[in-house]
Amino acid sequence: MNTVLTVDAVDRSFGDRQVLKDVSFTVTTGRLTGFVGANGAGKTTTMRIILGVLAADRGTVTWQGEPLTREIRHRFGYMPEERGLYPKMSVLEQVVYLGRLHGLSAAEARKRTLVLLDRLELGERADDHVQKLSLGNQQRAQIAAALVHDPELLVLDEPFSGLDPLAVENVLGVLRERAAAGAAVLFSSHQLDLVERLCDDLVIIADGTIRAAGDRAGLRDQYTLPRFRIEVGGDAGWLRDEPGVSLVDLDGRTAVFDLGDGAEDQQVLRSALARGPVHAFGPVRPSLAEIFREVIQ
Repeated sequence: MNTVLTVDAVDRSFGDRQVLKDVSFTVTTGRLTGFVGANGAGKTTTMRIILGVLAADRGTVTWQGEPLTREIRHRFGYMPEERGLYPKMSVLEQVVYLGRLHGLSAAEARKRTLVLLDRLELGERADDHVQKLSLGNQQRAQIAAALVHDPELLVLDEPFSGLDPLAVENVLGVLRERAAAGAAVLFSSHQLDLVERLCDDLVIIADGTIRAAGDRAGLRDQYTLPRFRIEVGGDAGWLRDEPGVSLVDLDGRTAVFDLGDGAEDQQVLRSALARGPVHAFGPVRPSLAEIFREVIQ
């Protein structure tokens, strides 16, 4: 796995309103990078700068250390948040056409399109006009259009919007296959629970600035509080009297607690074992939603 896309110190303003401020992060091959932020945080503007739709006021975006050119961007795949397909063309015609714009022959574009549509469970709708599809199927058709030329980088703006849980799993499977084959995948979303389950790396943006970035496990370790969960054989109420322990939640045999300055988790564990069996003990890892709330404050 290699870092291929580097966004470095990018600024962007519209008039007197600065929407991106010193934005920096990287995207790596073989991994799904979730780009997380509230509506208006700067996700779409950043993606449009990567694709060359907008220019940065300051900063650089490079691919494998080289400035982005038209030829390099031709090897990218992009799915905008807004519906971008021609409503009165069939799905098959449209994806084939977009594949040919990326240099595929008519035969190769058709072959790849049929395989993709089957994989995305749209094979039976290949000859339907886009306007006849449900919003979820239109979304899958747009993903097929972004994938047909086998891009080295996928940039997807809210790709899971409008998809039901089964469709999410289907699309996720396709994206993971592309990542496993060596593609880099950057996708934006405001659905934090979904991103937490799907992505390998995270970039959190708020008010046009990057608040946190890194691999998912590393971020959870970085923002882990001195909070622990314990499950014992008897009632855990004795923790109320344990020095340095502040109970967060107590439910019979199970408790969640914080440790104050000077208190040690191993001492609490020893106290628990002295009273009887301990079925579970360990730190409580924060969810992405909890990290998000912390870093944007």
